[in-house]
Amino acid sequence: MHREPRPSWAIETRGLSKAYGSVPVLKGLDLQVRRGSVFALLGPNGAGKTTTVRILATLARADTGQATVAGHDVVAARSRVRRAISLTGQYAALDEEQTGLENLRMMARLRGRSPAAARRRAAELLERFALTGAGDRRVSTYSGGMRRRLDIAAGLVGDPEVVFLDEPTTGLDPRSRRTMWATVGSLAGAGVTVFLTTQYLEEADQLADRVAVLDRGRIRAEGTPEELKKTVTAQRLDLTMAGSAAYQALVGRLGGRALHRAPEELVLGVATDGSAAHVRALLDELDPTREQVARFALHSATLDDVFLELTHE
Repeated sequence: MHREPRPSWAIETRGLSKAYGSVPVLKGLDLQVRRGSVFALLGPNGAGKTTTVRILATLARADTGQATVAGHDVVAARSRVRRAISLTGQYAALDEEQTGLENLRMMARLRGRSPAAARRRAAELLERFALTGAGDRRVSTYSGGMRRRLDIAAGLVGDPEVVFLDEPTTGLDPRSRRTMWATVGSLAGAGVTVFLTTQYLEEADQLADRVAVLDRGRIRAEGTPEELKKTVTAQRLDLTMAGSAAYQALVGRLGGRALHRAPEELVLGVATDGSAAHVRALLDELDPTREQVARFALHSATLDDVFLELTHE
């Protein structure tokens, strides 16, 4: 009998739990991240995202459970894990008095490369991250997006198998954020496994092959962005009511059928398959007099809907 080969996981956890004092942060975390993929861990503040990254990067120990990164146990083979990974946090860890080139050369020398090899590697990374023109400038003159790109470049000096990006676009403007997205995409294209934590739902939707939603230390759902969206509803009909009385009346009639409520905007959302026939039927059912609904719009489900549904934010 032919058996399918076991998938090759870059990261695998089983039953990870962690508490700080009497406060539980992780409660039996199980994850599997395929090699060469982009995996996004979503969750509100305090959900346990950064604690998960710290455990996987060997900066903290779980109270119970096991974890392997790049095939190595994070406790028993801590040094091997550290050689196989790169970690970039929310704020760039760079020497601002040195130039971008000097930062990268220093990192390469610390990784054991010869002076000539360090210069070559630094030049390669500056070009790869579109920083060649700024390579001779002090990092203190860099914009936030440039610093973040240089920080990731510094982490790639040692050719890591797994890159952890802990909320890497926090504080960046929209243009810099999109530049970072292109950078992350290029990492995955080169075969590097990217483990991304973020609060930006659009970011996960754009970048991730798979997404897990973490809330209060537990995984609430996991799948591709499209799979997660279907758990909410593929389409939603948003109704803007003619007034507060009409809004409250429809809230009472819909009950649990209301997928979305925005009382300040007088908007209610209900599930639909998106077809014209179903939309007409819903409008006839919910506004038979054609006086209570001021306007309507079809809304495709987003990861924001999934996030709000699963984390009850």
